[in-house]
Amino acid sequence: MSGTVTVVSSNGTYAFTKPNKDSVTLLAGLGVEGDVHAGVTVKHRSRVAQDPTQPNLRQVHLIHEELFEELREAGYEVAPGDLGENVTTRGIDLLGIPVGTLLHLGDEAVVEVTGLRNPCLQIDNFQDGLLKQVVGRDAAGNIVRKAGIMGIVTSGGTVRPGDPVKVELPAEPHRPLDRV
Repeated sequence: MSGTVTVVSSNGTYAFTKPNKDSVTLLAGLGVEGDVHAGVTVKHRSRVAQDPTQPNLRQVHLIHEELFEELREAGYEVAPGDLGENVTTRGIDLLGIPVGTLLHLGDEAVVEVTGLRNPCLQIDNFQDGLLKQVVGRDAAGNIVRKAGIMGIVTSGGTVRPGDPVKVELPAEPHRPLDRV
């Protein structure tokens, strides 16, 4: 399984959206260089409030570009970086890969997938009703989260739009993604 990086984004201050960049540098064990969420311990405000010593399992946020097309069909205008992601991809079922999957981004960077992004009410502040589009329930009543995945940087490197993404699945048995 492989795909492509379509957009990269980062922001050095707390804001819901992240401006698009020509490139981002991933730092092993930290995240996106210069991004407010980079660090060994948690940086997301709600998690810091719970326990600031927790390991940062949300160093890099990835979203599949196909989600934006789905949202557009539902009447929402969402572009790469708008939901706070660092890396936008195309051609990979990010939501269907297991925990521990390694995503090779470009020539050097590697992100280990830790779980699903658990979207919050800030999404509705961005566009009213958007939360219901990215969090819902399947036919069996299970919660379905579509706002991307989170990971940690295991190997650093520069990532640019157009870079290939190679998916390396972990050894079986695979653990399905859950919120982190």
